[in-house]
Amino acid sequence: MISLYVRNAGNVWFGVACEEDLIYATTFASKEKEVLRGLLGSIPFDGAFQRPEKSSAFADQVFALLRDIYDGKEASHKFRFATDHLSSYTRKVLEVTSLIPTGYVSSYGAVAKAAGGSPRAVGRIMALNPFPPIVPCHRVVSSDFTLGGYGGGLYAKLDFLKRENRGYVSKREIAADGGKLQLFPVEFVLRRLEKGKR
Repeated sequence: MISLYVRNAGNVWFGVACEEDLIYATTFASKEKEVLRGLLGSIPFDGAFQRPEKSSAFADQVFALLRDIYDGKEASHKFRFATDHLSSYTRKVLEVTSLIPTGYVSSYGAVAKAAGGSPRAVGRIMALNPFPPIVPCHRVVSSDFTLGGYGGGLYAKLDFLKRENRGYVSKREIAADGGKLQLFPVEFVLRRLEKGKR
């Protein structure tokens, strides 16, 4: 049975839906109800779930990772994700997105080029990402370095990117699904937004 866990961490709520050591969904929001709604919307619709009173050791590990990512820290993990209920294309896009490291962004078009499909299809998958911010959909932006969309709100996306800025100046490419994924420093997005304010 899938267990839903919710935890407050000051100005943000985090949520984890898991079964033993398998993650079905993660999320964050400013309100507890939004977190629960996000978890319920991401788990398989026919999956039985419960909301235990006490957290599990595994959920505590996931909460620690969520907090580190939220705080802009570089965080690695070896968690398993429940993806059998997702389409193969969705899984591929989420895998490619998972490769975007802290301090960098990629575009919807670049992710589409690496995973196949169109930028619009990538955008739809990012909007329904069941594992934010572990699968860093906040690091996928428009090709002109504007923010694009974001389920958690554009201010949340911008706040993430500001915390993750490492001052990198050069773009780079990494191997992704047999192809290449183009990466750009977060600084490109912040500079573009600053120009837009003038």
